[in-house]
Amino acid sequence: MNIALIGLPKSGKTTIFNALTGLSAAVSDYSSSRVEPNRGSVSVEDHRVEELSRMYEPKKTIYATVEFVDFAGLTPDSGGELFAGEALQLIKNSDALAAVLRNFSDEVIDQTFGKPDPAGELEQVITELMLSDQILAERRLERLKADFKRGKKSASAEAEQQVMKRLTEALDAGTPVSAMELTADEKRIISGFQFLTAKPLFAVLNSGDREYGENKAAVDELSQSLPVVEFAGNFEMELSTLDDPEEQSEFMADMGIEESARRRLTTFAYAALGYISFFTVGKDEVRAWTVRKDAPAVEAAGAIHSDLARGFIRAEVFSYDNLMEHGSEKGVKNAGKFRLEGKQYTVQDGDIINVRFSV
Repeated sequence: MNIALIGLPKSGKTTIFNALTGLSAAVSDYSSSRVEPNRGSVSVEDHRVEELSRMYEPKKTIYATVEFVDFAGLTPDSGGELFAGEALQLIKNSDALAAVLRNFSDEVIDQTFGKPDPAGELEQVITELMLSDQILAERRLERLKADFKRGKKSASAEAEQQVMKRLTEALDAGTPVSAMELTADEKRIISGFQFLTAKPLFAVLNSGDREYGENKAAVDELSQSLPVVEFAGNFEMELSTLDDPEEQSEFMADMGIEESARRRLTTFAYAALGYISFFTVGKDEVRAWTVRKDAPAVEAAGAIHSDLARGFIRAEVFSYDNLMEHGSEKGVKNAGKFRLEGKQYTVQDGDIINVRFSV
């Protein structure tokens, strides 16, 4: 899973990025014209992986990962567009978007950008996402119109034209692509364009140490629009630099925080964006994989390797809970909990899958 941290430069995105990844990217992005993103991958903590490793004693244990990408925000030389040029191309490859919203005061930032206004920032970010998609759809319509004039007309191009007209009308009315009722064919037609408002979106409220936990009204207001999670960005960034677990625990207790930003956000993202984990196990490797909720078995096979999806025959499936209950794969089989499933089987969180395939 790849999550882009987006928002205005004053939001403290890079502070959140550092807190999540444990890296030390420069945090003064409110005054930077940086385009190249910061990237960092983190392992998704999952006690089930640990239990499976104890049971199978594999040569390798691999957790699921989330890549966080911190993009440059609106800058004085960006022409007033939040998502434009190189930054737009970079963000399109993300699976989901996290809008980081400032809820802390800083003398320099306050003088330049004004007091914190999370709801106002979110409105601006969403407006820019919609505008970016609207421009993309309109340009595509112009291109299709030009092709038609030159005699380049086909049934597929006409179908695409109809979809793009629907998109421009919806976006102009303030409706994101994700809220449109599109058929399977229409979704297929627009999939390659990577519209930003088609991507899952959630908010990260970046609060100051004093404001953290005191923002129920702000959280409730934001929650009316999309899922939201709150962090004390500077505190979490300092916490990520501590190597001593006991010192980390004491530091967190002082702030009334039970889990690190990394663990909280990965858990939150899975729930908010509809992702689940399944596992592959054996003496060579125990590994967690990520797929969207309701994904069919063939999609899970493809997450492991494209050959498995292409040559899919059957999936051998049993659950982590069944394995823990019966103590071994033999126990699971004796209890009748071991199954063979086809391509369209809906993968469940905690499934342990072995794909039979032939290519």
